[in-house]
Amino acid sequence: MPAYVLNLQDIDQKMLPAVGSKCLNLCELRRLEGIMVPDGFCITADAYREAVSGDVQLNELLVRLSSLKASDCDLIVDLSAQIRGLIEQVQMPQDLVEQVMQALSGYKDDDSFAVRSSATMEDLPGASFAGQHETYLNIRIKADLLPHVAKCWASLYSERAITYRLQNNFGHQKVSMAVIVQKMVMPEASGIIFTADPTTSDRSTISIEAGFGLGEAFVSGQVDPDVYKLRNDEIIDKSISFKKYKIIPSTKGGTVIKEIDKEKQLSQTLSDPQIKELAALSSKIGGHFGSPQDIEWCFANDQFYILQSRPITTLF
Repeated sequence: MPAYVLNLQDIDQKMLPAVGSKCLNLCELRRLEGIMVPDGFCITADAYREAVSGDVQLNELLVRLSSLKASDCDLIVDLSAQIRGLIEQVQMPQDLVEQVMQALSGYKDDDSFAVRSSATMEDLPGASFAGQHETYLNIRIKADLLPHVAKCWASLYSERAITYRLQNNFGHQKVSMAVIVQKMVMPEASGIIFTADPTTSDRSTISIEAGFGLGEAFVSGQVDPDVYKLRNDEIIDKSISFKKYKIIPSTKGGTVIKEIDKEKQLSQTLSDPQIKELAALSSKIGGHFGSPQDIEWCFANDQFYILQSRPITTLF
């Protein structure tokens, strides 16, 4: 039986083609002392390839896609919708279904999960593909997990991802999709750390963005985050934003928008000691990977969790 599901603790560098850079980086982080990464498993890119390989209509559409240019906007929109529709309805290999159910049996019935895309050409030093593939949060019913895996597969052919590959001469059929399934963390706060300032390219400055609840609130532009900047382990600047809303996990699954209590709307998301602790964690991560990093984090149960780390590709 092919091994379509791998526990995060069992993944190492030689498995990069099977799990993608996002997943491999998470597994590297799990091995660093003091870095917390939510538990989970990876559905390998082999599962995606097996699921789609026999679909004649899908393969015909992919051949048509390869003949397009980035300027063929209308055709990209049309083919993207058709391809994603087929992938979302694809028949899952039975071995994959059984292995996922076996992996889920190790979790409690009331656990919920984050389902994250990890493309095999994602988070590379020269091409980040940042934000082009989907993540689904707070999947509470185990039977709903596999349909969301298929949605992650389908996001390989979002309009934005197709256009990016055409602009950068990446072959569509050379890229595959692994999927990370992690136990959902219910955060009090979330954000992003840049171990080099992305606005000035100053590699001596750490920039932290922070907001209440899930990070989707400011990733989507609905809320402006606090911004804290540090140099030589000292806070050198703080910009505290007005935060009216936060996105939180729903008891029914998925997420909901909730208004923040008025007395907290202008409050600092993280305390100064927390800011310094988070900066120290980011320095450890940047030092491990040997390059400036763009890191997603959250704070829950009195500790920081790292959700992703990728190279910053925009520095000059």
